[in-house]
Amino acid sequence: MLYLASDHAGYRLKEIAKQFLDFLETEYTDLGTDNDETPVDYPDYAKKLVKKMNGKKDRGILFCGTGSGMCIMANRYKGIRAVVGNNEHEVLLGRSHNDVNVLCLGGRLTGENAAKKMIKIFLDTPFSGEARHKRRIKKLDLK
Repeated sequence: MLYLASDHAGYRLKEIAKQFLDFLETEYTDLGTDNDETPVDYPDYAKKLVKKMNGKKDRGILFCGTGSGMCIMANRYKGIRAVVGNNEHEVLLGRSHNDVNVLCLGGRLTGENAAKKMIKIFLDTPFSGEARHKRRIKKLDLK
């Protein structure tokens, strides 16, 4: 399953992403927020998303003003590997090298076309499965 969540600052970009996912015929679940007029706290929505995820099979896309706050919160959870999508190359390498399972996008910084390209890369790029990358990912989960 693909989960989506945003705070008020990421709401409009999330709505654009939903239209794009509908076009791609990609199933998703929107966990909120439901408008951009009522201020909400991004940690609440990041937590809501990662708590729903099974890190081995699910993915998520989080939207806030910059993407950074959501990314910081998501990465606090075991099995979650989140990256801020600043550009297509970063998302491609995040997926193929780090098996990133959460993409964070900034509603105040990311244009519509760039967001669509990064979402498509996030969905289509497989993890390479190379031993060196598996070894490094294993080290990310602190005990």
